[in-house]
Amino acid sequence: MNYTHEVEQMKCVAKGANHGPAPIPQEGKWTYAKEIKDISGLTHGVGWCAPQQGACKLTLNIKEGIIQEALIEVIGCSGMTHSSAMASEILPGKTILEALNTDLLCDAINVAMRELFLQIVYGRAQSSFSEGGLPIGAGLEDLGKGLRSQVATTYSTVSKGARYLDLAEGYITDIGLDENDLIIGYKFVNLGKMMESIKKGIDPKEAIEKASGIYGRFAEATKIIDPRHE
Repeated sequence: MNYTHEVEQMKCVAKGANHGPAPIPQEGKWTYAKEIKDISGLTHGVGWCAPQQGACKLTLNIKEGIIQEALIEVIGCSGMTHSSAMASEILPGKTILEALNTDLLCDAINVAMRELFLQIVYGRAQSSFSEGGLPIGAGLEDLGKGLRSQVATTYSTVSKGARYLDLAEGYITDIGLDENDLIIGYKFVNLGKMMESIKKGIDPKEAIEKASGIYGRFAEATKIIDPRHE
């Protein structure tokens, strides 16, 4: 350690206050975090790219400073989907400090990592008060059956009104309108369930029927339209 001449000439004054860091809540405990390995927890966060044309929702499960599980969900452009594929291979096994200083190939994923780092080191993890934390695999629970992201895609114009394209239930095939042309329900196909059935050998047509459902007062509709073509 090199000291300047001015510091070397100073008298030594004893340090009084030395109470350490404030404790943070982690996995049902209060932790005095001094090193990266003191950090544990599961949390979610959102990041965005520089032109704000895309976003990433990132879920990390961290045990003793090391990322054990990563769920990466992106929306915005084709490039970021490929970036998420590579980031999913990069993140597990890294410490959160390594991950913070690693190029995750997409602005949105990098920003999400930054936001998660801040949350986790300040004790704002989703599992702060869950004793023992959450098991590896808990990140998949956000996806539900069929392991597909919860997404919504809707479109509307002044002249033609709204079109529901994808909602939590799945891919919207038809929209039901009442006598005033107001949306009162829709028919959907749960693509996750459909693909599971097809992989089990069920005929695709039957698989679509089994994975289809209706929402709202679709059965009472006086007019049915295809949101993508009408």
